[in-house]
Amino acid sequence: MAAVVERALIVGVEVTGRQRSIHRSTQSSAEATRLDPPENVEESLEELATLAESAGAVVVGRFKQARPALDAATLLGSGKVAELKALVDADEIDTVIFDHELTPTQLRNLEKQLQVKVVDRTQLILDIFASRARTSEGQLQVELAQLSYLLPRLSGHGIEMSRLGGGIGTRGPGETKLETDRRRIASRIAKLKAEIARVRTTRGVQRAQRQAVPLSTVSLVGYTNAGKSTLFNRLSGADVLADAKMFATLDPIVRQVRLPSHRRVLLSDTVGFIRNLPTTLVDAFRATLEEVTSAVLLLHVVDLTSPIAAEQTAHVMKVLAEIHAETTPQILVLNKCDALANGNRTSDLEAITHRLLGETARLNKTKAALVSGKSGEGVPRLLELIDSELVLDPVTRQCFRLPVSEGRALHLLHERAAVVSQAYEGDFCNVVADTPESIRKRLAEFQLRPDSAAGSRHAKVRVKEKN
Repeated sequence: MAAVVERALIVGVEVTGRQRSIHRSTQSSAEATRLDPPENVEESLEELATLAESAGAVVVGRFKQARPALDAATLLGSGKVAELKALVDADEIDTVIFDHELTPTQLRNLEKQLQVKVVDRTQLILDIFASRARTSEGQLQVELAQLSYLLPRLSGHGIEMSRLGGGIGTRGPGETKLETDRRRIASRIAKLKAEIARVRTTRGVQRAQRQAVPLSTVSLVGYTNAGKSTLFNRLSGADVLADAKMFATLDPIVRQVRLPSHRRVLLSDTVGFIRNLPTTLVDAFRATLEEVTSAVLLLHVVDLTSPIAAEQTAHVMKVLAEIHAETTPQILVLNKCDALANGNRTSDLEAITHRLLGETARLNKTKAALVSGKSGEGVPRLLELIDSELVLDPVTRQCFRLPVSEGRALHLLHERAAVVSQAYEGDFCNVVADTPESIRKRLAEFQLRPDSAAGSRHAKVRVKEKN
């Protein structure tokens, strides 16, 4: 039997009055532009339609209203709700999706008047997350976010269940059931938080173990559907699901990547960001986002083909600020350059970076790279940039004199350093290599002193004594 596809109508409201700028009044104009760009209703509705399709619905119509302030009871106002009801009936709509987070009162009033299922943006995103989570950690985090969203929206159905207590007839099975549900959900939330705290502790131990080995962590961040997973597969050789659907990847994945200097770094792929990312999700996924906060370098992936790339970049910066990672060094990765016309590829990278990041790009000296995760174009240049930006385990050119019996040491240089030259002299092998500090320390006994020539037969080196 074929699955029933929901017919959805999406609704957006453009606030034209003073209410639009109230939450921005406490910010400086530069900070507001960088962290909280003005909303474009058309763009936001387009994104909402993509989200709805990712959740499995078919968007059959759009409804937009401009008003000076949001209506406290129905968001739209009684006249527009009546107009929306007529449209719902005419088009046989199953679900109405609002591009705002509805209050419990608004949700209840709209469902009562429209007589169909009403979903807001937050609930839609939570539904997508629930369908995408695969690991137990991801499922825990999604459940926590869903319950945190649901708890304040619990209400009885019928006047005797929703009426406040305070007299005969106001307490009964319905009210008892409602309070029981609230207690059960609150108890479950507390349990989930404890389990996620254990996950965070486990991640901390794993992170400490990784940091014991001098491997830097580089995290991919960016707007959802910017091509992070495709680029992650290209850089690491992994086989992570790369789908055009939003939030195709939820659970963090970490892989080793070798840089041109032969240094190795840990590359992590994280959940994509989105405008108006629900606070419940930011809190629930904090354990996952710690992979971002612990990184020494962020690869900020931007879909260069998107007409709203600047707005998407600003929203990513806003989320990074919320998790206190906005000061972490970044490389702006301008992805999907293969989809551009040849003339557009020669654009000034510095100008593009400034257009996307504003003054922050100049202050932080942010570098950029044009790449295509799909074709691999520009990836070697990106790896070179990563190599140059990492400060942990710095690379210097060193000279080593190895006994020919030290095959393991020679293999280590070829594996973990960039060998420049290699020459044999009798029972010794002289090697010049661009070597990470950690490898230099491991091979310190074979290192030539600064006053010794790399090829000198009489260089003063320590040689392992053989038993």
